[in-house]
Amino acid sequence: MYLGMMDSTYFLVIIGVILTMIAQFYMQNTFNTYQSVRSRRGFTASEVADKIMRANNINNVSIGRVSGNLTDHYAPTKKELNLSDTTYNSNSIAAVGVAAHEVGHAIQDANHYFPLVFQMSVTPALSFVSTLSMPMILIGLILGWAGLFQLGIYAFGATLIYQLITLPIEFNASHRAIVTLDELNILDEDELYGVKKVLTAAALTYVAAAASSALQLLRLVMLSRRRD
Repeated sequence: MYLGMMDSTYFLVIIGVILTMIAQFYMQNTFNTYQSVRSRRGFTASEVADKIMRANNINNVSIGRVSGNLTDHYAPTKKELNLSDTTYNSNSIAAVGVAAHEVGHAIQDANHYFPLVFQMSVTPALSFVSTLSMPMILIGLILGWAGLFQLGIYAFGATLIYQLITLPIEFNASHRAIVTLDELNILDEDELYGVKKVLTAAALTYVAAAASSALQLLRLVMLSRRRD
């Protein structure tokens, strides 16, 4: 039978949790810092989103409002750009940067940016497989079914694959945001510095999540090899 889940390899999980917590703290702290700094031209996040989409001839995406904090997202299948309560009517540097980032995804969609197209095509399958991973791993552990445990490890890999696909999409959206805010003269150079810090902090949360999953996957592989 496999070793219990609370064994010597559990430090890998702890490292992953710590990395995720640090990234989340840094993101929240950076966002809060620049959320209190108003942009000089005073455009709200929703106005900025509209300006950038019109500049890129995107006319089929609606701008909506969603409850919560940092729940901003672009839904490509619905062609909806949703800004959170703390972002929508805010004219802070942080809010403007977040809105521009989300429009960056809309621009990717309009331009058929390959990583985004690929992500959309594999998301249903990867999501389904990843939801099965932990039940298979736990059942394999409890009952000592080596085949099921191994299959669960492969399924868990789907989570990491999805996160790795997401990274270039997020980095590219942030790059598009910064370039566009500069080209449209929405923010000044020193304000763009703040946006870069906010979007870099946001990107680090995705990096930390991928690193955490990679460490978890490594741990599962180590447990599997101990059994062998």
